Amino acid sequence: MVIDCHYHLQSSFASTSKDGKERGRTWPQPASTGSGACSGGHIIEQQALGTDALLREMDRSGVNRTALMGSLIELFPEPPRPLLRILHAILESRRLRRLGQLLVANFTPQGGIKILGRPFQIVTDPDNGAVFDVVRRHPDRFLGWVFVNPRGRLDPLDELGKYRDEPGFIGVKAHPFWHRFAPVELLPVARELAELDKPLLIHCGFGQEGDYEVLLARVPELKLVLAHTGFPGYSDTWKTVLSLANVYLDLSQTSYVSEKATQESVARLGPDRLLFGTDGPYGFHDKEGRYDYGFIKRRIERLFPDKGARRRLLGENFAELVGLKPELGRRSSETA
Repeated sequence: MVIDCHYHLQSSFASTSKDGKERGRTWPQPASTGSGACSGGHIIEQQALGTDALLREMDRSGVNRTALMGSLIELFPEPPRPLLRILHAILESRRLRRLGQLLVANFTPQGGIKILGRPFQIVTDPDNGAVFDVVRRHPDRFLGWVFVNPRGRLDPLDELGKYRDEPGFIGVKAHPFWHRFAPVELLPVARELAELDKPLLIHCGFGQEGDYEVLLARVPELKLVLAHTGFPGYSDTWKTVLSLANVYLDLSQTSYVSEKATQESVARLGPDRLLFGTDGPYGFHDKEGRYDYGFIKRRIERLFPDKGARRRLLGENFAELVGLKPELGRRSSETA
């Protein structure tokens, strides 16, 4: 069974509250668009995948199930691949990490973030309702993360309580980096997740926004997933979590995760601690602007020829982590 553990439903980004903070409304379909650059450097109109298109891409790529979450930013341009290789080298270097921070943590006074010089608004409260609407309509293909923000308008425990009994619920996603908070602020949610035996997936930031160790010290039994091979610490993170069997990394994203980081993280932690994910619809698009859903899966298949390791990376680890029942796995495999 192959499971994409990290995919965002795209949002309309049209609802702004009186306090100026944007709240997300997710569009399951049709597809939405945004401007970006292809590998040749010319401007293209990027296209997110609607639900039906995503299902077709999952079938085409051999992905049985996808774990969905709300979206907190519209489609943004992926840097041209030569620039991306330079960015990877900077981010993965301990000596150049401060420069990497300046490049990827360029926040605006209005609470947005600049990507390739263009400001993008960050949604304060990503839309969980639309995620679970899709999960209910396609229970054999989709799973659902509950996205929370302790600095947002919606109470994280209330959001968790609203969806924790949904059949497709698998855990909680949070973004300390872009929502600008320390992971320990997720303590009430982390305690409840530990009781539920469900994971917390976080996208760490720099400094306090990346200090997951304080949270783990308070809830040592928490199942924790660090997105994007442990960005922004990379090899430092791998060293820290090596002895922590309840901490996993996902392999999602192309801006943050290089081929080198993919190989080295698996080499350091072993194939039982890494999880296949795409972070779609963000990432590489083709010359027509279509999102390349299968890119990261193809990368994993090429880099790890051992069939057992590939099975673990592509789905077995995640199925075990979230408690996916074997009979559901068999049924979804038959449909793909």
